[in-house]
Amino acid sequence: MAKYELLRQQLQHEGIMEPEQFFEPDEIDLLPLLRVHDGKYLTKLEEGSWSRQEERRSGFPWSNALIQREKTIMEGTRLCGIEAARGNVALNIAGGTHHAFSDHAEGFCLLNDLAIAAYDLLDRGMDRIAVVDLDVHQGNGTAHITAEEERIFTLSMHGAHNYPLHKPQSTLDIPLPDGTGDRDYLARLDHALRTVMTEFQPQVVLYQCGVDVLATDKLGRLALTIEGCRTRDEMVFQACKEAGIGIACTMGGGYSADISIILKAHMNTFKVARDTWT
Repeated sequence: MAKYELLRQQLQHEGIMEPEQFFEPDEIDLLPLLRVHDGKYLTKLEEGSWSRQEERRSGFPWSNALIQREKTIMEGTRLCGIEAARGNVALNIAGGTHHAFSDHAEGFCLLNDLAIAAYDLLDRGMDRIAVVDLDVHQGNGTAHITAEEERIFTLSMHGAHNYPLHKPQSTLDIPLPDGTGDRDYLARLDHALRTVMTEFQPQVVLYQCGVDVLATDKLGRLALTIEGCRTRDEMVFQACKEAGIGIACTMGGGYSADISIILKAHMNTFKVARDTWT
């Protein structure tokens, strides 16, 4: 949890982001939440009326502060999506809650910001939204929520033998064997991005850029280097730039024992975004 505040501090310390480039969202309104999530489930979140089993499944003990934080993250990603729809790049220092389903929490994800942002953009008149999920864990909640919506393309490139055990079908799933390194990973990604960009031709991309693909990650089981992870980001940003579309990013997972490695990998994402769009 410490990485979020450290990331903001480091971005300012290194001059990657100027203070005026940050925005602090309010809590999201109810209407965008109801577009994606079940009303009874939202009431449970607000009231803290989870069962012990539901609380364990979420990974968090319930608190009012937890729900406020989650709703603020949802609004941050939604606003990033709106900025991306204008052809720009916008990044949420948190977010990427791709394990949340419409009616329950899973894997430290209570509400699904990627799905919320995608449906919000559809309601604003867009009709081809791509979710590019490169977190090491499959975006099961996002895949399930958007399964019947042909205007949302979900790409999930993830560890084949990693969480979650049950993986709902994304539009395009690319399960990777344990130990996959830079060369094989980037080759598979290049092909996947070409598929998304040429066959679906999205108007905007929502990018889940978790750094739990690193070889140092405690939960990842893949073997990317810091340089390989940075190249991954460059490929995604450049694909969007070449297609003339914007991109909204959520930070996703990162569980290396040394927090400086996590921080460096996330910093690289911001640096690549800046370099690509300037």
